Amino acid sequence: MKTVRHFIYGIALFLSIPLISIAQKNQPPLPKIAPDLLKQDFSLLQKILEANHPSLYWYVSKQQLDSSFQTGINSIIDSLDEWQFKNRVASVISQIRCGHTTVRFSKAYTKKAALYRYPQFPLLLKAWGDSLVVLNSTIPGDSLFKRGTIITGINGRTNRQILDTLFRFISTDGYSDNYKNQVISGNFPAWYKTIFGLDSSYRINYINASGSESVTLVKNVNPLQVTGKKQIRIPVMAAKKPTRKEIRKAAVLAKRFLTIDTTLHTAFMNLSTFSGSGLRSFFRRSFKTIREQNIPNLVIDLRTNGGGNVSNSILLTKYLADHPFKVGDSVVAISRKFSYGRYIYPSIIYWFAMNFGAHKMEDGLIHFRYFEKKYFQPKEKLHFNGNIYLVEGGYSFSATTMFLSQMKGQPNVKIVGEESGGGYYGNSAMHIPNIILPNSGLQISLPMYKLVINAQHPKGHGVMPDIPIPPSSEAIKKGIDLKMVTIKELLQHEKAGKQ
Repeated sequence: MKTVRHFIYGIALFLSIPLISIAQKNQPPLPKIAPDLLKQDFSLLQKILEANHPSLYWYVSKQQLDSSFQTGINSIIDSLDEWQFKNRVASVISQIRCGHTTVRFSKAYTKKAALYRYPQFPLLLKAWGDSLVVLNSTIPGDSLFKRGTIITGINGRTNRQILDTLFRFISTDGYSDNYKNQVISGNFPAWYKTIFGLDSSYRINYINASGSESVTLVKNVNPLQVTGKKQIRIPVMAAKKPTRKEIRKAAVLAKRFLTIDTTLHTAFMNLSTFSGSGLRSFFRRSFKTIREQNIPNLVIDLRTNGGGNVSNSILLTKYLADHPFKVGDSVVAISRKFSYGRYIYPSIIYWFAMNFGAHKMEDGLIHFRYFEKKYFQPKEKLHFNGNIYLVEGGYSFSATTMFLSQMKGQPNVKIVGEESGGGYYGNSAMHIPNIILPNSGLQISLPMYKLVINAQHPKGHGVMPDIPIPPSSEAIKKGIDLKMVTIKELLQHEKAGKQ
């Protein structure tokens, strides 16, 4: 498995070289937008959501959300740049607690976002609970903040204060904060800069090598900045340029691959998405290989799988489920008129799908009856009946959570890791066009269907693991995949017990 990952990382590093070799010159100021125009955008967004969003009041009352929108609108008393306005909007949208309703920068900003990336906070940090732990440092020659170093505070704020502040701007399903932890861990410097702003220096509290708390002052970092007569250079690989075939192969392997550990008699499947072509044939080949080699154990790593095509999620479930299943107890929309459609893209495609593929029922709601009524049967050919370990984390979302929800509780299945980001009870994961606000250009995803996977499931959190394995600063320090190590130990134990 390491060989496959090294191949992927090698290709990715080669492809990233042109991006990091572009020096950042003078950073232009972000343009300001007049307050009246921003208020118009804010008010319009509220109207669009009220007319179309099916789970707007799933976790927050109308009175509370109306009040938050009004507070956000009233807070705009002067011109704001896009960063500032995005933060105002995101802090309101996150209160809906829908992980499929997210706020993104405008297309115009996204095209020039690299201009604003640096300088930034110098440490990449892993977040969970009240913990912040160093993954990497961009401080030149840094020998202090090694991987695994525990951070206890930044600029007078405790870890909890920092995370609670950042959490207010991130949307997730219900109260599954583990997703927010994963998002922040993916790019802590960017989140810190976007929300707290850029400081010239940072007072960092940390646990030193002797185990006691220390404090130090570090400057912000721009790895592309010219310092004096010398420029900080990032070494360029000497390896030959990969062929197109190798690049395509790396792209596929980054999404999915299967390896067989003959010592443990276990198949390891890494699946980072349910989207893209070729998954159907990948599943067929994989389960054929497992059958031919008589492999009794299967581990599927879904920690980076944010979802994708529901039909692919259903297909994988067919290979593994021991019972007929349906997608959800209810799949409903409040409207299919696409009110304010000129601000919703691409509205026409989803309009056709909802008007010809769904039905208005006696309750006045639009029902996707196929997913409510259709029971899918487990596959007979190549069905896997052995021991199954499903590895989940905060990034496990949407269609992935649907799959996990169907598999949880099955006798031969153990879910390992951390709480999923997607909701166990349900989500709003189908038909998601974009709202584009006319004055700021901010993009807000707009789910059109509310899915209740199983009304008997507890509401408010993700799929909980059967075997919880939280992150560990010691494991990060040593570069150990604690979840996979634990699963392999379980497999070794089971193997020894059969001998």
